Amino acid sequence: MERIRQAVIMVGGKGTRLRPLTETRPKPVLPVLDKPCLMYLIESMVNAGIDDVMLACGYKSEKLVAEIGNGEEFGISISYSYEDEPLGTAGAIKLIEDRLDDTFIAANGDVFADIDISKEIDIHRRTKATVTLALTPVENPCEFGIARIEDDGRISEFREKPRPEEVFSNLINAGVYVVEKRVMKEVPYRKAFDLSKELIPILMSRGERIQSYRLEGSWRDVGRPSDLLGANLDMAVKGYSDREWRGAFSDSVIEKPFYAGEGVIMKQSQAESSVILKGSKVLHSNLKDTLVMWNCDIDSSEIIGSILGEGCVVGEGSVIIDSVLGDGTSVKPNSRIRGNVIG
Repeated sequence: MERIRQAVIMVGGKGTRLRPLTETRPKPVLPVLDKPCLMYLIESMVNAGIDDVMLACGYKSEKLVAEIGNGEEFGISISYSYEDEPLGTAGAIKLIEDRLDDTFIAANGDVFADIDISKEIDIHRRTKATVTLALTPVENPCEFGIARIEDDGRISEFREKPRPEEVFSNLINAGVYVVEKRVMKEVPYRKAFDLSKELIPILMSRGERIQSYRLEGSWRDVGRPSDLLGANLDMAVKGYSDREWRGAFSDSVIEKPFYAGEGVIMKQSQAESSVILKGSKVLHSNLKDTLVMWNCDIDSSEIIGSILGEGCVVGEGSVIIDSVLGDGTSVKPNSRIRGNVIG
């Protein structure tokens, strides 16, 4: 049987709920431990033998190309398709239909996914499915598409963003699919059309097999600042231990999960459940549940439950709580910022 070697990742969204962090970059290149969020999904695909990845781009595509590149570092090909206006997940794939093999991977690029795609492919092949969806459990399924699965893993019902009284499952669509190309004939050309909301219901109504795969790795919908912070802390828990930081920051108190990127300077500070990216400096400060992006400068301040965009400067004596600061924000000394979005 011919191996599956192609993937399409839909990365055209504007990430409006993540503003102002997405005013200067598309959502898929927001950082998770100094690496674009999208790279974790691409690495999962490489591990599954995918060697041809196509990114269906829209918003700020030039930033995406600059950050992700052509795949040379992985020994694969990464190419780009551009849509002039949003076409939905299936509509974006339709633009490159003539480049696709008979079976391919499709994925939403606005999620953080550390997934064993090889297992999903194996289930798809074994069950002779038309489409296989990765599913993952969540606490609040009302924000997503939920699936009812039978004993053999077949999906018998699928409902997008149900009301609380309509919830019949906590398993939601994780946005990673194995797809038979023949279904693309149902998708109109250059018209907005959604893979999960429109195409899959059509296929189910015709008795096509829509199969489930229970995702085992980390997954987050990085749609809000709290999700971006959570993805960073998830990976800090998974990949790093407090032993790594004791020597470098011996005059500081660190409680894991914690991560500090290359060139970070931290002196006489405290950090708990926090991530500090490359080139940032934290002096005489207290961080908790916080993401500090690249090249920030923080002095004698307290920051809790917040995200600082690239190149922020926080003056002495400031307190920042439950807030998001856009790139290049300068906070005057002795400022008090609570529950605010600045940028």
